[in-house]
Amino acid sequence: MADLQVTATQKDMYGDIVAICGPWNPPKVSKADAITYIERGSSRFYAVYGNQSVWVRVVNGPTGKYLRTDADNTTRNNLLDLPDC
Repeated sequence: MADLQVTATQKDMYGDIVAICGPWNPPKVSKADAITYIERGSSRFYAVYGNQSVWVRVVNGPTGKYLRTDADNTTRNNLLDLPDC
């Protein structure tokens, strides 16, 4: 299983995450593919701020599955707060 750092996200016009990006190859993974990788256990994704890292999780919402980081004491590593890809 690969652990991959998410450094940026691509959002649609409504602010919903449609892809995650990082220093891997290829550098952009669609939301759907990231969900598949996490659920199959082939990859794990995490975000970092300072010396804290948090895992990216798949959440079942009212409109389908989406990606979210585990809650901690900062918002700076939340996926929506990361820069654009």
